[in-house]
Amino acid sequence: MKHAPEEPGIERIDAYFAGYAYDPHRHDTYALGYTLAGLQCFDYRGAVRGSRPGNVIVLHPDERHNGRAGAADGFRYRMIYLEPRLVADALGARAAALPFVRDAVSSDPRLLGALQAALDDLARPFEALERDQLLLAIAEALLARDPSAQGHALSATSAAAVEQTRQFLDANFARTVASEELEAATGLDRYALARHFRARLGTSPYRYLTMRRLDHARAQIRAGAALADAALGSGFADQSHMTRHFKRAYGLSPGRWRTLQTSGYP
Repeated sequence: MKHAPEEPGIERIDAYFAGYAYDPHRHDTYALGYTLAGLQCFDYRGAVRGSRPGNVIVLHPDERHNGRAGAADGFRYRMIYLEPRLVADALGARAAALPFVRDAVSSDPRLLGALQAALDDLARPFEALERDQLLLAIAEALLARDPSAQGHALSATSAAAVEQTRQFLDANFARTVASEELEAATGLDRYALARHFRARLGTSPYRYLTMRRLDHARAQIRAGAALADAALGSGFADQSHMTRHFKRAYGLSPGRWRTLQTSGYP
């Protein structure tokens, strides 16, 4: 598995797997990409999907899926993981909801072109203007696949409350956060806030908090930290607590994920 340089709200990878790849799991991001070689198979929304070279894959935030090779020679793919707020920001008032693409595998040329532009060079970070251009192209291609998402976005007050909550959780991921704190910070009751949060970011506040803990844990593991230390330093009760959430989010144990952080392929 190869990783592009880190970007705020964006992760890009190039990966190869033979046979089993991932257990069932779900991200709090859009997972968008295309198959480079082989047959990439996964279960998604009650059906088996298969992607071949040139096909586009679109997985909506918080949707459960797994991964495996559909042929003996394995599969290789590139993927970009986008925080939903980036898609929402790019679409602005044109979208009433996050675009939901029902065809998880397609050959949509517009979306494929937008993704190839974002994934053709993983060796360098994006330039600022380049990043904005690529995000807009991807967001508009997603919206074109889901016209039902078009309409008026959240009110400015609700959107500001969600953003305030997101920033609060980013800054406090390593500790327990109480609902009362978010209510006091935003002026919204916890249930209204949760509804608005999911509408804009595709997941719940607690799920978002957990994923930020996992982001920190992965960074610590990649830097060489022991798994137990990464868990405690990221807000988890212990290593087993981190491992449970890690597998739910990525379909891999932390130990197996660590072994995949390599620059070579068979």
